[in-house]
Amino acid sequence: MMPEERADVLVIGSGAAGAAVTKRLADFGVQVVCLEQGEWVKPADYPSTHAEWEIQLRRGTFHFSPNIRQRDEDYPVVPAGVNPPNVLMFNAVGGSTLHWTGHFPRFHPSDFRVKTLDGVADDWPIRYQDLEPYYDMNDREMGVAGLAGDPANPPRSSRPTPPLPLGQLGETIGRGFDKLGWYWWVSDNAIISRDYEQRPACDLHGKCMFGCPIGSKASTDVTYWPKALRKGAVLKTWARVREITLDAKGRARGAIYYDRQGRLHEQRARVVVISANGIGTPRLLLNSKSKLFPQGLANSSGLVGKNFMIHPFRFLEGVFEQRMDGHDGPFGIPAFSQQFYETDLKRGFLRGYTFLLERSFGPLHHAWGGFANQPVPWGARHHRVMRQRFPHIIRITILGEDLPEESNRVELDPEAKDSSGVPAPRVSYTYSENSLKMLDHGSAMARQALQAAGAIETLDSGIIVPAFHLLGTARMGTDPGRSVVTAWHQAHDVKNLFVVDGSSFATSAAVNPTSTIGALALRCADGIWEHRREWS
Repeated sequence: MMPEERADVLVIGSGAAGAAVTKRLADFGVQVVCLEQGEWVKPADYPSTHAEWEIQLRRGTFHFSPNIRQRDEDYPVVPAGVNPPNVLMFNAVGGSTLHWTGHFPRFHPSDFRVKTLDGVADDWPIRYQDLEPYYDMNDREMGVAGLAGDPANPPRSSRPTPPLPLGQLGETIGRGFDKLGWYWWVSDNAIISRDYEQRPACDLHGKCMFGCPIGSKASTDVTYWPKALRKGAVLKTWARVREITLDAKGRARGAIYYDRQGRLHEQRARVVVISANGIGTPRLLLNSKSKLFPQGLANSSGLVGKNFMIHPFRFLEGVFEQRMDGHDGPFGIPAFSQQFYETDLKRGFLRGYTFLLERSFGPLHHAWGGFANQPVPWGARHHRVMRQRFPHIIRITILGEDLPEESNRVELDPEAKDSSGVPAPRVSYTYSENSLKMLDHGSAMARQALQAAGAIETLDSGIIVPAFHLLGTARMGTDPGRSVVTAWHQAHDVKNLFVVDGSSFATSAAVNPTSTIGALALRCADGIWEHRREWS
């Protein structure tokens, strides 16, 4: 094994969290090394630049699931539980931000106080006000299109660029919400609508989830990483981390990783930050067993891998007589509604959900059944039904808050391994009764909204296989017996080890998490810098 020069800080993972931590610390002059098990992806290789891009929805090297695409840099994920999840993530410089939609909402202040307000889950050890300046900082770094003034959320600074166009789709569903007297707002998206920091404005290409070839969508390979590298940060690709190493005092010493040729290296550092997502992070901690930590690193609480949250989703698609052209324009969410976001016990469940008023993929996706998974029939009716649906559909996505449960968890699978022999994660998940009731309510309300907007038919996906947003498996908190890291993401058990990504969430809220992940990462970096004299 080849030891390497000791860095100030080692970051594991280059996605929404790892990139933000690295760049912020590099700004302070910290010597940062980041290990990424994937590689840089060339924009010319994105499926979005090719005519057959929709094939990737079913197969190919850019499929959302590592179990299907099976790239060399991927690891398998073994699903389990009553509702075995189809885990979606990507391994590359930028991580899953290469694939994401760019939707960029923030948590509500109430999301940090779920236990106090509703008697469930746990309160976060921080408040919205603690994170607000980092939300703003992350907005500026990533580049956001949106409209300030949303009455359902705290005031925020002017958005870096104006909102993306609503299009016929957004205007139509907006009229439906207006007719019902329901609140909705233009969405924040990390897709710039004007040229911004040497990146071009969105050209409404419309295939955002398969990579933005011009860099308008804020994947961290085009936002944080160029700046971090100019500041002196070092990014090592094809570096698959096997375990975190410790010194004689039980402090993190560094990480052992495999290079592309399978050779072992140890990258040492004064501080180690893990940002490998809500599944990769607990996998690494659990695999880092030692005499001091026989249950896995930083796991004296026994909670590493437990309380896994993955947002409950349900899709309703309204078919309209007029064209909606939902395949055109950015896949980022044009608008959203949080009419049913906060707890109302009369609905029969706790917490709430967001309506995402969404665009869709192209004709092949619609023929396969769209998000509602109701395929266009073969035979005499095929062309008539296809013409009715494409491009005439508006989609409402119900995104519900998932409450943490210890039975939903990430473990090491006893048999499955990646190509380097590192144990694969086994992810067990079961929908709660609360989530199922929430999705049923959302389905009824979404159907009402589509009909108010003029839909002549509605298609309902029913309960889907859970897949999106990997959260909660190394949660933050003040009690070392009920959490893995502190409010500053410092491991309770190992003082120079930090965990910041979706795994450190205490609760999931009912919004996409990427904006919050980036803000938490920037705040974590500031905490490391403020205590830099402790890491010698």
